[in-house]
Amino acid sequence: MTASAKVTLSADGKRLTLDLDGRSRELAALWLRERAPDAETLDPGTGQRLIEAAELPLDLAVEHAEMDGDALALRFSDGHATRFPLATLEAGGAHHGDIVPGRTLWEADVTALPHADFAAAVADDTALLGMLEGLHRHGVVMVSGVPTDEHGMQALIDRVGPLRRTNWGGIADVRSVANAYDLTMTQRGLEPHTDNPYRDPIPGYIWLHCLTNAADGGDSTLVDGYRAAQMLRERDPAAFDCLTRVSPRFHYRDEDTWLESEGPLIELDGQGRISRVRFNNRTERVDALPADELERYYAARHAFYALITSDELTVNLKLDPGQMLIMDNYRLFHGRRAFELAGGVRHLRQGYVDRDSTASRRLTLRHRLSDVAIPEEVA
Repeated sequence: MTASAKVTLSADGKRLTLDLDGRSRELAALWLRERAPDAETLDPGTGQRLIEAAELPLDLAVEHAEMDGDALALRFSDGHATRFPLATLEAGGAHHGDIVPGRTLWEADVTALPHADFAAAVADDTALLGMLEGLHRHGVVMVSGVPTDEHGMQALIDRVGPLRRTNWGGIADVRSVANAYDLTMTQRGLEPHTDNPYRDPIPGYIWLHCLTNAADGGDSTLVDGYRAAQMLRERDPAAFDCLTRVSPRFHYRDEDTWLESEGPLIELDGQGRISRVRFNNRTERVDALPADELERYYAARHAFYALITSDELTVNLKLDPGQMLIMDNYRLFHGRRAFELAGGVRHLRQGYVDRDSTASRRLTLRHRLSDVAIPEEVA
């Protein structure tokens, strides 16, 4: 590595250019100083910063830089000296493209989505990591062998969780009932949607566990929202732009609950990459914007809806008893076909687990099992 590494400084020392294997990165002296990976700057136990970065002098410079084996040795104008392993500088590079890194996009013709075995994931860390990595990449994983009692998925949630409690409780029933207070508890089909966009924060992962599915119909539908948003950007850039700018409101209200939030149907991160999608016709209420803006929004939403309901992107499947879907609620659109109870009973159970605990479990398992540093961008 070091044979193809080269470092140069700007005349004032405020910028450093690092060339590694033909790739060049320009780094600010202040960024390097506040990120210095030594015990004087970062606490060895927690990794938290010990210095006050906001008090560093704005004219701070790198006075000397040289390669030292597989590390970059630096001395700063405030007298501090440190060594950066080159691997950490490579990992921190910016990523380009339409989608946040580490994801695999898919369409209706996908040959296989990730699968996991319940007992293995409960008992073995390697199997659990495999399940979580598949979920991270594809936004969905099918888990088989889940006990078909009402709390059958709880043992696996406990390995990842905690369970996110809502006004519906912890793990809730999804079945047709009389006097339903939500359309999920009827026999009607449900359009592709994300769950609970009226919450803050929105639940990160949906756990949908099948106990019985003997009714006629009731197939689940899945759409990769990242791929749908990417296709909209390619085919209708103006519509894509509109859906990233307009933030409709979402609300849910019953006798005991009043929830409201807002956000765009397509949300971008700080580098302009697709990072979250929303769609929930049942709860969306767009404000009375200027008429021209509303016309643009309605046309853009129409175009997006055509994609997320298309045969081109929709995967259809019917869960069997003991199967469970775990779905990324920031990425996946899910729905169902209408069903008839004359054919039998349809009883599923659903819970939520937040993104922070899920990501933390995946990253700590990856670190422990591979014994390597975790690049920040995979989080």
